[in-house]
Amino acid sequence: MLLVLAAVIAACQPDIRETAGIPVQIEDSAGVRIVEYAGMPDTEAPFRFPPEPRYRHGTNQGDYAFQGVQPGSLFPDGSAVVSDVLNKELIVLSPDGASHEVLAGEGEGPGDVSYVGATFALEQDRFLAVDFQLNRLTVFDGGSVERTVDIRHADPLNVLGIGVPGQLLGTANLLTPDFEEEWLPGHMARFDMATGTLDTVASYDLLARAPPGIRWNPIGAAGWVAVVGGQFVYARTDRPQVDWHRPDGSVTQIVRWQAEAAPLTEELLEGIEAGLRARNQIANPGASDADIDRMTSDNMATRRAVLGDPMPLFSTPIGDSEGRVWLPSYQPAVRAEGAPQYTVISGDGEWLGTVEAPPRFRILDMAGRLVLGVQLDEMDVENVVVYELAGSG
Repeated sequence: MLLVLAAVIAACQPDIRETAGIPVQIEDSAGVRIVEYAGMPDTEAPFRFPPEPRYRHGTNQGDYAFQGVQPGSLFPDGSAVVSDVLNKELIVLSPDGASHEVLAGEGEGPGDVSYVGATFALEQDRFLAVDFQLNRLTVFDGGSVERTVDIRHADPLNVLGIGVPGQLLGTANLLTPDFEEEWLPGHMARFDMATGTLDTVASYDLLARAPPGIRWNPIGAAGWVAVVGGQFVYARTDRPQVDWHRPDGSVTQIVRWQAEAAPLTEELLEGIEAGLRARNQIANPGASDADIDRMTSDNMATRRAVLGDPMPLFSTPIGDSEGRVWLPSYQPAVRAEGAPQYTVISGDGEWLGTVEAPPRFRILDMAGRLVLGVQLDEMDVENVVVYELAGSG
């Protein structure tokens, strides 16, 4: 009995080690693995983006003319499916990116699409498309429709990933512009494709209340959920911490480190006014120049109202097929392309380091060493690219 008791006590003792000279303590608390860094390790990840992508599609004659790529997914052989939400089409790219096929176009019939806001590769040439406007899920296999699932009754489900086969993981949130609590709550949810059942499994901090006198805080803290390795991953942008949750909502791991948020400065706002004006013109095609100028001026005034306030520590987390979590560095810009670097943490909480991203690049999906993304060229034209990570790891 004494030997058993000693073993239990030893198992409960924290494991203290170092990462890049930073002490890290690992312990188990009530079944939750806690990894806590005494600082923020300053180290580069053992893998990196090469200077040039494995392939690029969008600039050569005969390439698809992308207008608004949102989600995309990689297949094992390096081919990919992407959704152009402005063209309202699903496009499949060949393994070398040299050719493309429009798999689905705008419509309401079987196999048609309207606004596919999420895609998930299931196996080679087989994937799930989530159409937010038609409120349905479609599984495509080899270019044909395998099945569709009506999700109108599951509103406001936002599918983020897949748990066990047939189970989708995501969030079910209702955004309320005016709330008195410090944080507007959000909910992690799982959806059973066979029964159509939607269950909320855990709540989290979704959106921080704006400061007095400001209706919307452009650099306000928010809570983001991703699905990585069949689990929920949650991070709040105002605190250096990432939480892992099982599909039933229970917490399995918490990783913490030390970091201090940088303030928003006038210099960081330079160059975004033109982007705001262009965005307002797209969103309001019938507006006069005077109206566009007023909207843009209001957008800039809202940002200047919070000058000096702390910015988010990072943007929306991204997961890869190896179970790693990528935290994009925050930029107070207009377009999503352009996060200069990512902090990468392994599925067991190991701090892998930072990765410098290609210029004007946004990650869509990662499978093995391949990274699918959107990259803007010198003419601001969207290209779909696939990079193959170099180095070890």
